[in-house]
Amino acid sequence: MESRSGAPSASPAGQKPGLKAVDKDTTAGILFGIGAYGLWGLLPIYFFVLQPAGAVEIVANRVVWSLIFCALLITVTRSWHGLISAFKNRSVFGTLGIAAGLIAVNWLTYTFGVTTGQAVEASLGYFINPIVSVLLGVFVLKETLRPLQWAAVGIGFVAVVVLTISYGKLPWIALTLAVSFGLYGFVKKRVGPRADAITSLTVETIVLAPLAAATMVFLAFTNTATLTNNGATHFWLLLSSGIITAVPLVFFGASARRLPMTSIGLLQYFAPVLQFVIALAVFQEAMTTGRWIGFGVVWLALLVLTVDMLIYARRNSVARKLAHA
Repeated sequence: MESRSGAPSASPAGQKPGLKAVDKDTTAGILFGIGAYGLWGLLPIYFFVLQPAGAVEIVANRVVWSLIFCALLITVTRSWHGLISAFKNRSVFGTLGIAAGLIAVNWLTYTFGVTTGQAVEASLGYFINPIVSVLLGVFVLKETLRPLQWAAVGIGFVAVVVLTISYGKLPWIALTLAVSFGLYGFVKKRVGPRADAITSLTVETIVLAPLAAATMVFLAFTNTATLTNNGATHFWLLLSSGIITAVPLVFFGASARRLPMTSIGLLQYFAPVLQFVIALAVFQEAMTTGRWIGFGVVWLALLVLTVDMLIYARRNSVARKLAHA
């Protein structure tokens, strides 16, 4: 910035040029991240108030109305070129088609868990998800794990055993959510910057829309749909699923552009913590001693994984500074 005389204006004492802009970006990134994960964390309440709609009807509506909302967003932001490019690129479209199948499984499983009184187990799935992502790195990408990562995986395995004993069955809802979302994230990374968040969601919903629309028609003809049979409030709540699906994704994209992956990795725990608290405080779901122990072991695994992530990020930061010194 220059003064009126043309000479560079002085920065405040001790403040480096551009520092204020960086701080604003970081603050905005954190706020967007909290907004995204906060909204995802509050989803159990939204699905709960949609009852008596079941998981299949909720997800079918979510797909159809998300597609309409995304089309509006793309029109407003004039992003049709990006969507057309995604369709023309077989690699991008094929990858997003696989992602669509995975997110459909994830949405159905999560909605089923919440609407059948199993929101605690549903939240467990997103606590386990980072451990699943580490395992995908080993088995799919052939990555070598660091000692603390191995420790976290081992502790996570113990947690699953403890929870299986506590529940009296394999916690399939949690495992399905963790694996489906872990694979979804892996598949979406293959697309990378070739499709932004809204373009990706639009393609995914286009792939799922025919089946979702057919499901809505079938439910209507069999008189099992609740969309138009439970009053205006229920109708508009179901229609708003498009906004509730897309807005957190927009926030997440804005956050990811402004924050390092380490910060995003820490923020991701915000959603399952909220879901867990809601399951206990709002839905009054039971937590036995065995389940508390199992969750405690999961949280220990996540603590170990987080410590490793922070150490690794710090080492990388130091290495970059030395390389540019």
